[in-house]
Amino acid sequence: MKPVNRRHFLRLTGTTLLGMTLGGITLRVNAQEQLQADDPTAKALKYTSQSKIDGSRCGNCMYIQGEDGKEHRPCAIFPGKLVDEDGWCSAWVKRPG
Repeated sequence: MKPVNRRHFLRLTGTTLLGMTLGGITLRVNAQEQLQADDPTAKALKYTSQSKIDGSRCGNCMYIQGEDGKEHRPCAIFPGKLVDEDGWCSAWVKRPG
């Protein structure tokens, strides 16, 4: 068995951790797709990409995530999916503040 060089071990460990971190971020970004109206959860929660209720839209809901001003953003109600900022569903709750 060949002895392990400390520098080689640290370099390998650091590279592995960096790869795992960046790989996870890439997978998360690629996994998100726009929510479709025929999605079973979207149907159950009456999701629509265009809210018809004054003052109630995904953009001001407490479940929306990500940066303000983006057209499509992640939502805690629909994991792995992006919702339209102007959309609405029956789980809508006004964001505090």
